[in-house]
Formats: sequence, C-alpha cells, structure tokens
Amino acid sequence: MKTLIPLSLFAGVVLLSAGTSAVPDQVRAAEPPSRRAVYSYTVSTTGNEARYRVREQLAGFDFPNDAIGRTSAVTGAINFDDSGAIVAAGSQINIGVGGLTSDKERRDGFVRRRLLETDSFPTVTLALTSASGVNLPLAEADSSRFTLTGNLTVKRETRPTTWQVTAIRSGDVVTGTATTAFTFADFNMEKPRVRSVLSVADTIKLEYDFQFEQATTP
Repeated sequence: MKTLIPLSLFAGVVLLSAGTSAVPDQVRAAEPPSRRAVYSYTVSTTGNEARYRVREQLAGFDFPNDAIGRTSAVTGAINFDDSGAIVAAGSQINIGVGGLTSDKERRDGFVRRRLLETDSFPTVTLALTSASGVNLPLAEADSSRFTLTGNLTVKRETRPTTWQVTAIRSGDVVTGTATTAFTFADFNMEKPRVRSVLSVADTIKLEYDFQFEQATTP
C-alpha cells in the first residue's frame, strides 16, 4: 500500500481531522421548524471503518499502489423526516483521525503531524444537509442506493461533499458503504513531496463501511 510518509496520508483524509464541528448555523436557520426526525439511525459501537485511499508510485517499485489509512473511531447519527429528507439537526458523522493507521508507521506519523495535525484537530466531521433517492423505510434484506450530501470539515477547511451510498437493512440494523472523492487542492492541502515517493495522484478517495442502528420508528 505505501511506504515512507507518502502523501498517501490521504492527506486530508479524511477522512479527516477537524476538532469539533457543529451543524452550520446557516443550515439550521434554513430548516423548517416543522421538520422532525421520524427515522433516526445511530452509528453502532462496532462494524464501522473509515478509510482514505490515495494512488502513489514509490521509488524502487515497478507499479503504483494505493496508500490506505484506516480508523474505526466513528460516532454520530443520521436523521430523516417522513419524506426521506435529511433533518440537519443531529445528522453528523464524527471520525477520530488520531488513530489512523496504514501499513507504514512513517507514513502514519507524517499524516498525523503534518497533514492532519491531529494534536490540534483530532476529529474530521461530516454535517449532513440533504439526501437524494432515499426511500424509507429501507427495504428489508434488499440493497438500496442513494446519495447523501454534507459539509466535510478537515482541520480549518469545510467543503460540501457528495457521497454515493449502498445500504442494506436487516431488522433495525443498516450496513453498507459510502464513498466520496476530492482533490488535495479542494481542502487547500499540499501534496507531500519526498524522495521516496515518485508521484502521488491528485484525487483522495474516502470510504466508510458503516453499521447503524435504528433508534426510533415511525
């Protein structure tokens, strides 16, 4: 996957690293006071993993490979109203990036200290604002595909992101994967330049394998 502090650090990975982040005031103010959460899904204590993935070419290797960093430190919840629209209040996913690990300790140290500055910004947050194609309740034991949009905060930068989601429900448990992608420049991050890394792709991919539990029912 990687070696030497390749910018693989997914650098803005994610997934991620902003101190704390509440739902933006402008989003709250725009939300109709009558909207209430009918379907509420809370991140389970197990079964969650957030990853960054960056394509890199290391010196001494004939082929490029993906640098991948992972963490299971994910908390939060997603709320929908009876029409399948996001209820912004309380719909936020928090990713602890201080424990991001890959196959190279040197890379992990670079990502934490230089790219994400996890001592100052230990958490990356996604404040969800809208959904498209969500039909609730999700069909039992049948794969559903839809789109979620939200403001991703990494360190001091907040940008809108769109996530492609595949989910499947079994009883009150929903599992699946959500993915998005952006460039280093989107979050004002400079790609790492070190002698051991010949090249790094511009695109950072974020992947989230999730498990949610339905907290309330209609």
